[in-house]
Amino acid sequence: MDIIDSPKHGSIIYHPSILPRHRGASAIHNWIRGHDKVPGAWALIGDQMVTLYGSSLLEGSAPPGEELAIKGATEPGLVTKNGLVLFGNDRKMLLVRNLQFEDGRMIPASKYFSSDEVSSIDLTEEEKKMAEDIKSIWKGILSNVATIEDSTDFFKSGASSMDVVRMIEEIKQNCDGLELQNEDVYMAPKFGDFVQMVVRKHRGEDKEEELIIDYVSKDVNHMTIKMPYQCFINGQFADAEDGKTYDSINPTDGSVIAQVSLATVGDVDKAVAAAKDAFEHGEWGKMNARERGRLMYRLADLMEEHQEELATIEAIDSGAVYTLALKTHVGMSVQTFRYFAGWCDKIQGTTIPINHARPNHNLTFTKKEPLGVCAIVIPWNYPLMMLAWKSAACLAAGNTLVLKPAQVTPLTALKFAELSVKAGFPRGVINILPGSGGLVGQRLSEHPDIRKLGFTGSTPIGKQIMKSCAVSNLKKVSLELGGKSPLIIFNDCELDKAVRMGMGAVFFNKGENCIAAGRLFVEESIHDEFVRRVVEEAKKMKIGDPLDRSTDHGPQNHKAHLVKLLEYCEIGVKEGATLVHGGRQVCRPGFFMEPTILTDVEDHMYIAKEESFGPVMVISKFKDGDIDGVLERANRTEYGLASGVFTKDIGKALYVSDKLEAGTVFINTYNKTDVAAPFGGFKQSGFGKDLGEEALHEYLRTKAVTVEY
Repeated sequence: MDIIDSPKHGSIIYHPSILPRHRGASAIHNWIRGHDKVPGAWALIGDQMVTLYGSSLLEGSAPPGEELAIKGATEPGLVTKNGLVLFGNDRKMLLVRNLQFEDGRMIPASKYFSSDEVSSIDLTEEEKKMAEDIKSIWKGILSNVATIEDSTDFFKSGASSMDVVRMIEEIKQNCDGLELQNEDVYMAPKFGDFVQMVVRKHRGEDKEEELIIDYVSKDVNHMTIKMPYQCFINGQFADAEDGKTYDSINPTDGSVIAQVSLATVGDVDKAVAAAKDAFEHGEWGKMNARERGRLMYRLADLMEEHQEELATIEAIDSGAVYTLALKTHVGMSVQTFRYFAGWCDKIQGTTIPINHARPNHNLTFTKKEPLGVCAIVIPWNYPLMMLAWKSAACLAAGNTLVLKPAQVTPLTALKFAELSVKAGFPRGVINILPGSGGLVGQRLSEHPDIRKLGFTGSTPIGKQIMKSCAVSNLKKVSLELGGKSPLIIFNDCELDKAVRMGMGAVFFNKGENCIAAGRLFVEESIHDEFVRRVVEEAKKMKIGDPLDRSTDHGPQNHKAHLVKLLEYCEIGVKEGATLVHGGRQVCRPGFFMEPTILTDVEDHMYIAKEESFGPVMVISKFKDGDIDGVLERANRTEYGLASGVFTKDIGKALYVSDKLEAGTVFINTYNKTDVAAPFGGFKQSGFGKDLGEEALHEYLRTKAVTVEY
């Protein structure tokens, strides 16, 4: 496809008589944008001269579209949902946004095949009055035109770009604050077409198709909550490909909350294709970083606006105590999105001095780029917060995502999807697929178009995911896996605080907490007193309905997990541990377990080595003054997620924090995570970070560019 200057118009043409040569996509793109004002770059399409406006280069694979023959082109163009894709003779692509025909009519290029299908609308009396007001505005601007007719062309009558701004502002002032864009005027330069366009906008006919949601509604917690239950793919809620569903269960009473779509491999492929298209060809990929941050701030505001509804859904779907869900599950999710929204326009590279090769000079600089489509697989203990920890960093970096919530707790993720649409996120940027890990999670780890997978869950599943990611396309992986976090309590601690914090370290969120203190080491001289006090406090805990504001301890997440916890306690007792409190299921409907305390735990026991992920306090004693001995015991595990130490001796505390092999160390506190502090484990607790600046790097790649001058 060659391009030449047209002697008649002084612009460019894909000349039908010249064979394709010497013109790649970049050259065509530069010609088009160089003639965007006057007189315009044009091509012959169907024996009609069509002027091209708004060119941008495209990367990646060609998007789906309908072929459009262009005379002299190396191959047909594609009319896609985003515009007209043209191909250079180097097979690279560019996208043209708008087309103008010889009669002056301009249309979005995406509407080429449907541009003649819109019929004229009849105006109401009120709209006829609006048309007369607009005619007066045109007359005021086009003072050289005797009469404004339907065929009067705004620009051919002598109007300039400044007149466009004036007209838009006058219409806003006189037509109920109607907002027009400059482009609207260029799209309909003839008065008759312009009035039709304005009336349609005033009626709201130009708005995007309204999101259709089939809700499950429940009157609970003194409100009506509305929950989507279908897969969310490419900006729309839809049933799974094969129509299958499964029951999402309320752990408080075992009742069914909703029948949720069970995503298939086909649904995964659709979601990944939508995310890929949004990244490579959609608005998201072209959006500047500050606008991306604005959308994330808006989403955080909507999450905060709906915080009571979200917290209620967390309570009935995961068993989280409502007050904790409000503060932590939802509250920290809002904070996370606001934190990463602020990072969007601060992702920067560096300049690097390198050796000069005489007589030339060299400059090297780095760029931080998004990876593309990312998959996120999250657990069931903090359904919304785990979504936020990973998704916010992923989106701030400019990626698109396909997220699989835990099969047993999908409902806040699907509500989040609804809020993302309200916030204005373009289609395909966020996709949510409820379903099984063995099917959906496995396909995500194997999919060749996914460039990164972030996973929080068990160590065995993490190993399988890492293997699949390596075999498929060597995609980037970050893993936050199991833990057996040690908490060391020295005899010089503030005992009241150590008891209170130790209780929280184990029983926070019913013990379903990845950084829960899996084993407490208590110095011998205070051991018995510590045990007496924690048993006393455990007896005071109110077990019951998580929506009751005075409840301390709600139900375990699901029945299978409750059964596993009861077996865990039985194994501990059989191996010789002393059960001093709890260890049984609460006699009431639902999946409730008593807060449990086991003492006399020896290092060889199963419960000393394996994580319970439940409300089970495992206590071992150590000899007074044996700092290095207790450290050796604390580190005698393949896990390294978190740890803690209680002592008034700051030197001892810092020494212990240096020696503990864990990604997080708490000193005289516990569970104190913050959106600005990086979070992640060592050893078989995984690698990679959530939260803080470091989390951004998990979703970015670094490109080095060297220039010789």
